[in-house]
Amino acid sequence: MKLWWERNELSYNGKNEIVFSDRIVQNLAEKLSTPLFLYSADRILENINRIHLALKNTDIPNRIFYALKANRFASLLTFIKTSTSCGVDVCSPAEVRHAMSCGFFPADISFTATSVSNADLDFLIQFPDLMLNCDGLSMIKRVGERAPGRTIGIRINPSMGTGYGSNELLQYSGVKPTKFGIYASELDEALALAEQYGLCINRVHFHTGCGYLNEQLPEWEKILTKCLLMIEKIPSVEAVNIGGGLGVPLIKEDEELNLSAWSAVIKRVFGGKSYEINVEPGTYIVKDAGVLVLEVNTVETKAGKRFIGVNGGFNLAVEPVNYKLPCEPVPCVLSESKEICFAKDALTPVTIAGNINEALDILYEDLMFPHIEEGALLAFINAGAYTSSMSSNHCMRGEFSEYLLLNSNH
Repeated sequence: MKLWWERNELSYNGKNEIVFSDRIVQNLAEKLSTPLFLYSADRILENINRIHLALKNTDIPNRIFYALKANRFASLLTFIKTSTSCGVDVCSPAEVRHAMSCGFFPADISFTATSVSNADLDFLIQFPDLMLNCDGLSMIKRVGERAPGRTIGIRINPSMGTGYGSNELLQYSGVKPTKFGIYASELDEALALAEQYGLCINRVHFHTGCGYLNEQLPEWEKILTKCLLMIEKIPSVEAVNIGGGLGVPLIKEDEELNLSAWSAVIKRVFGGKSYEINVEPGTYIVKDAGVLVLEVNTVETKAGKRFIGVNGGFNLAVEPVNYKLPCEPVPCVLSESKEICFAKDALTPVTIAGNINEALDILYEDLMFPHIEEGALLAFINAGAYTSSMSSNHCMRGEFSEYLLLNSNH
C-alpha cells in the first residue's frame, strides 16, 4: 500500500516510521523538540532541476529566480546559491539584504513589490545591477527622479488570473481590480513616463496566481497570450518574467503538474520571439521539500466532534486559514501497518486544532484519520513554503526551529 503523498525521500519504513530525507522524523523531533520544520536539500535540487529541464526543452534562453518570500531560512538560501544557478526574487529591502547575506549578488536579484516607499527606493537605487521592476506609474516616476537613465522592468496586470483549484484568493489579477502592476489602460502613460526620465524598460514581469496545476494550464496560456500583446508594445524588452505559481499536489485527488505541458505552453506563446524567459517559483521548489512536526497534546470529543489539539497553529501554518489550502498531517509513527491503520473502516473524522486562542485556528477540518493518542507526533506535509516565512508570534506562541537536511553528496 502506497499513500498518495509517499515518494522516495518521504515515506513510512518497515517499522511504520516516517522517513524524510533518510532521517526518521520521530527521532529528530524527540531530540530537537517541536514545533519543528525540516527541509530536504535533495528534494529542493530535484524540483529545481525538473524546472531547468522543462525550460531547456523550450529552446528559449531562460533563468530561474527562487521566490524568497516562500521560505527565507538562511541555510536553505545559501544552499540554493551554492548548488544551483538560480537567482532570487525578492519584494522588500530587507529581503535584498538577507539574500546578499546568503551569498547572492545584486545581479542575481529580481525585485518586484507593491506600495514601495521612497525610503525603499533610496536603498534600492544604490544597486544598479539589481533588477528593479516598477509596479505602477508612481514608482516609475519616483525611480526616474532618483536615477534618470536607469534600466528598469515593469510589472503588468492582464486582468486575468488562475491558481490552485481556481481559488480566487490565490489570484493576483482578475475581473476585480487589484493593487498589482500596470493595466493595459495605463500602459501608454507608463511608457511616456519612462521616456520622460530616460528609463530603459528591458524587462516585463507578471504574476497572476499561485499553485496552479494541469487543469489550470489552458487558462494560464490565455494569460500569457494576453500579456504578450502588452509586451510587444515595448520594443526595448529583452526578458519576460512570467512569474511563479507552479503548484504541487495537496490532496489525494490532485495530479502532479505536467512540466512538459507547462513548458509547451511557454514555447507556443514565446517561441520564435527574442525574449529571455524568467520564472520565479517558490511553492514548486520548496513546498513539498518541507514538513512541520507538531505534538498532539489534546484528544477529545466536544459536542460529538472529535478534536485533535497540537502545539502549533495558524501562526506557523497560515495557508489553511488565509487561503483555504490543505496542509495534511500524518502520524510520525503508526501503531500497526499502513494497511491496518489507513484501512477505510479504521479512519474516523477529526478536526486538527491549533493552540492559538482564536476561532479561526483550525488546521484541518473533518479529515479522515487513523487512531491517535496524546503525546504522539504529527508531520504536516507540504509545509516547506509559506509557513515559517509567514509565521507570527500571536499569543506569544511563535517559537519554532528549522533544519536543512543534507546528505553526504552535498
